[in-house]
Amino acid sequence: MSITPAVPAFSELPSGVAPLERRMRREWFAVFTRHQHESSVVKHLERRAVEAFVPVYESVHVWKNRQKKRIVSPLFPSYVFARIRRSEIGAVLGSPGVVRLAGNLSGPVAVSDAEIELLRSERYRNGLRPFSGLAAGERVRIARGAMKGVEGMLVRRNDGGSRFVLRVDCIQQSVTVAVAAEDLEPAETGA
Repeated sequence: MSITPAVPAFSELPSGVAPLERRMRREWFAVFTRHQHESSVVKHLERRAVEAFVPVYESVHVWKNRQKKRIVSPLFPSYVFARIRRSEIGAVLGSPGVVRLAGNLSGPVAVSDAEIELLRSERYRNGLRPFSGLAAGERVRIARGAMKGVEGMLVRRNDGGSRFVLRVDCIQQSVTVAVAAEDLEPAETGA
């Protein structure tokens, strides 16, 4: 006859102790880098077997001599997203060009998988553009499709189209993406 020790249920764990599963699960974090070091940080992280990426967008720049050139720029300047376990934070912070992980007084804050999927998805990639600030508008949620559940602000444009604004709160940055009006629903507001 073997005796198995009683293991406390998840709800019985002390509030300051994270379950082993949470510590072992890979989460996405926003990594703040030195100015214009996004690409080199990604390379260093990949050498350390860390999944990382920089969301980018293309724009056309017109030089003084009226020549046009396509420019690829980071969607969030000085930020890289890395998928790591919390135990690997030290390795990321030790990479050249890394300043810190985005977070609050409690420590680094993970970015939701839904937000990362929106930034990486082929469907929306060409429509993502930087957005400098949130305009007055309605808080909405994507109701269907691959990005179901992602919340943001709806901004109405003069041309009759609408743009969905995704705000990645932990880095206080925003991007816009075109979303069909029928794919949006009002987000629940509450306390």
